[in-house]
Amino acid sequence: MNVTILQRSRRVGALLSTALAMLLAVGAAPRPGSAAAAAAPPAAPLAVRVLVISMFKLEAAPWLPALHIDREIRVPGLSSDYPLVRCNAAAVCQMTTGMGHANAAASMMAVLYSGLFDLRRTYFLIAGIAGIDPARGTIGSATWARYAVDVGIAHEIDARDIPRGWADGYFGVGTDAPGKKPRLEYGTEVFRLDETLLQKALSLSHQAALEDSDDVRAYRAHYPRSPANEPPQVTQCDTVTGDTWWVGQRLGEHARRWTALLTDGEGIYCTTQEEDNATLTALTRGAQSGLVDLKRVAVLRTAADFDRSYANQSAFDGLRAQLALAGAVRISTDNLVRAGMPLVEDIAQHWDKWRDGVPGSNVR
Repeated sequence: MNVTILQRSRRVGALLSTALAMLLAVGAAPRPGSAAAAAAPPAAPLAVRVLVISMFKLEAAPWLPALHIDREIRVPGLSSDYPLVRCNAAAVCQMTTGMGHANAAASMMAVLYSGLFDLRRTYFLIAGIAGIDPARGTIGSATWARYAVDVGIAHEIDARDIPRGWADGYFGVGTDAPGKKPRLEYGTEVFRLDETLLQKALSLSHQAALEDSDDVRAYRAHYPRSPANEPPQVTQCDTVTGDTWWVGQRLGEHARRWTALLTDGEGIYCTTQEEDNATLTALTRGAQSGLVDLKRVAVLRTAADFDRSYANQSAFDGLRAQLALAGAVRISTDNLVRAGMPLVEDIAQHWDKWRDGVPGSNVR
């Protein structure tokens, strides 16, 4: 009899424990519309049509209202400063990687391998601000890249010690002098973007009305030639990636030569930034895993400053003067949306034409 009572007591205790756990679970469940609910992972991988990739807060800010974001998904492995991927009803999403090579690669990999998104048909728009060669554009200009070249993978000799006759102290890894193309053994030194998507992006954004500001107009007037002294426009030219924020005529000339060298004379340097080769490396790994299609990647960079000073202005004075231009970052970040949104909207609104590949492409 005592054994039977003890067994019943244990069963009752187990039932009470289960009921209590269920009550606690119900109480802890996020309410619809709450922040916790907004950040909850999707029940199944979300099929994303477009993913806009920003690098820091100011680049991301104009996209959020423009895209009418209504959903947030927390992704393990993203930067603690930018832990969410934000999406709208049309399956257009935005993420922020954090600045520099390391953050860009790590964050992109976190999203690719999270299992939260179906990215096999996704179009990726890398959209950030950059410095610009005044021979190719001006502050506020929007540029679509054909090539992304890593300017940091090189030998460097201090400028005070370079051999006589050298234009600069940089030369390819494994070579013994400037002007010799290195073997591309890293696999991340240069990327070429899909030409059909590039041309489509250019045609859709060609007539975009880009924003400008009075302080930027006054500053660009110091440059005697176009396009540096003209209003911003949409154009095509190429981008170099490096974590060092360099400035100056000689380093700008090096960027021109380096881009031409690594692209066999095809690339035209115009913008300098920190992340694109790292992001493209992560996307390449994703493509090798069958998760993404590299033919669906575009790179848009808008100019927030010139990469070199105007005549009779020192490089350091030019850097300080441009940091004081309040309008430069504002118009360059706003122009990311002005130049990038025509492509994003065309994909989202005409998904039947874009689903199987870039319209006009022979390869699906």
